[in-house]
Amino acid sequence: MAQRRAQRADSDAAFGRRVKEFTRLLHRMLRQANTGVPRLEFLREITRMLLDFSQSDAVELRVRKEDTCIHCEGTRRGAKPPAVEIARCEQKGDNALFDCPTAGRGLRELGRIVVRRQGRPPGGELTPGGSFWTGDVERALPRVAGGAQRAEAGEGGSKYPSLVMIPLVPAGQTARREPLFEPEPRSRRPGRTIGLVVLKGRRKDQFHQARVEVYESVAQTLGLALVSQLAHAALRERVKELTCLYSLAQLTERPGITLEEILQGVVRLLPAAWQYPQITEGRIVLDGGVYVTEHFQPGVHKQSADIVVDDIRRGVVEVVYTQEMPELDEGPFLKEERSLIDAVARQIALIIERRQADEDRMRLQDQLRHADRLATIGQLAAGVAHELNEPLGNILGFAQLAQKHPDIPAPVVRDFEKIVTTSLQAREIVKKLMLFARQMPPQKTQVNLNAVVAEGLYFLESRCSRSGVALVRDLSGDLPEIVADPAQLNQVLVNLVVNAIQAMPEGGTLTVATRAADDHVLLSVEDNGVGMSQEVLKQVFVPFFTTKEIDEGTGLGLPVVHGIVTSHGGTIDVQSAPGRGTRFEIRLPLGSRSEDEEDPTHGVGG
Repeated sequence: MAQRRAQRADSDAAFGRRVKEFTRLLHRMLRQANTGVPRLEFLREITRMLLDFSQSDAVELRVRKEDTCIHCEGTRRGAKPPAVEIARCEQKGDNALFDCPTAGRGLRELGRIVVRRQGRPPGGELTPGGSFWTGDVERALPRVAGGAQRAEAGEGGSKYPSLVMIPLVPAGQTARREPLFEPEPRSRRPGRTIGLVVLKGRRKDQFHQARVEVYESVAQTLGLALVSQLAHAALRERVKELTCLYSLAQLTERPGITLEEILQGVVRLLPAAWQYPQITEGRIVLDGGVYVTEHFQPGVHKQSADIVVDDIRRGVVEVVYTQEMPELDEGPFLKEERSLIDAVARQIALIIERRQADEDRMRLQDQLRHADRLATIGQLAAGVAHELNEPLGNILGFAQLAQKHPDIPAPVVRDFEKIVTTSLQAREIVKKLMLFARQMPPQKTQVNLNAVVAEGLYFLESRCSRSGVALVRDLSGDLPEIVADPAQLNQVLVNLVVNAIQAMPEGGTLTVATRAADDHVLLSVEDNGVGMSQEVLKQVFVPFFTTKEIDEGTGLGLPVVHGIVTSHGGTIDVQSAPGRGTRFEIRLPLGSRSEDEEDPTHGVGG
């Protein structure tokens, strides 16, 4: 009697310890789900807990994430932590739990029967909750795997004859039996299996129904912990994504920040948004510029996204892991991280597009201000020219009359000649101002451009010779006539040639060429002189801009050339580089006189 009471007390004490262990295990699982550890670390820890609690010799934890099976297996022998491997499966739904290399065909077939709850598997027992167990797996595997697969199935059976398979259904859901073919996806039905716990024993009949039912209770809480952990993980990834994008938006709103500073700031934001920030490095490559985190080094894993602006690939955003990490959705990266890096690349492209739009707007504003300045200068030039014409005419007329007086001494005659020459020069400047201000309309006729060039060069050959400049004529023999003012075209040629001679103080080669091209004729003037920088090149047609000394240039030569060409409906293009010379190319259209000249009523009121 006393012995029976002692045995009952020992049994009660053992039961009490198991209840405490059971309760402690459930709390640890739920607490572990909320610690924020990465998914694979969570599964490793859960596997260790199941090994300790179940007293099994091996535990497999198979968890389904969409159509990917995450398989974690731990054994009681060996000090290594449970190994985690990812199996990507071609099958959909529940089949993903077993259609992977980590399970032989026999176990796959047996697992399908248990997960789908398609009746009682052969060679074992089934609990009311749908868990299967057997004390001799050899009796079950051959019947589900087929005779041809007996050797493959028997390997697992000989090593672990005792086997328990428990479907993971979150607590609070009803585990229901499901047909093989169903009218709607199982994901919409209650009791959806999210995984499977497989317990293995080295001794036959190591498990019995009471223990299996306890393990079922643990599995229900484990299912809840898995759902919670997955939800927390998804939420954390979403928070990290939104934090990264919000910080990026704040970065771009800083006043006066440059694009380079923005890109360097984005690189610093990247590591914290990935699953393993301690081993994460970032890099952005844009238009040949490289922006990296402080200790960047090429990693063993890389995730990247192209930066595409206006359908043109301009660069790339890269995130690398510096250490080997287990496979997940995309290599070791999560699918949420793919969405994030794509979003970062799109945001960078939008920033570049906005910056370009701002630069285009500022450029347009500069052009508008420049056009307004030209209009003002044109009005001023016209007024000055009109005001100067009369006094210049008087000076020139009286100087010429004085020259005819018979009794003027020779020194005074020379002075009068200087007055006449200077007045003529001043009148020429006034004429240029009038042309620039469009106060002198062109007198257009049918003109052969070669004839204009030949006439102009006739008077410039001697000046080229004195300056040590070799003059090369390259005139097309079949040049069609154009409608133009020959005097103004001659002025264009003279201005360009004189500028070319001045650009070759040590001598050089000056090439003047004409060509016919479609509905245009081309006139080019090219030298191999000192050339111009890009800064100077941008201002060559700005009135009064000059690089010459004060008494050597007015800054009106090229603006007048531009004005004459424009008034003829043509275009002028200039190419130059320091030390490589300059080339002006003028395109003049073929055709009739301008509309103003053809319409005699143009400009008449009424």
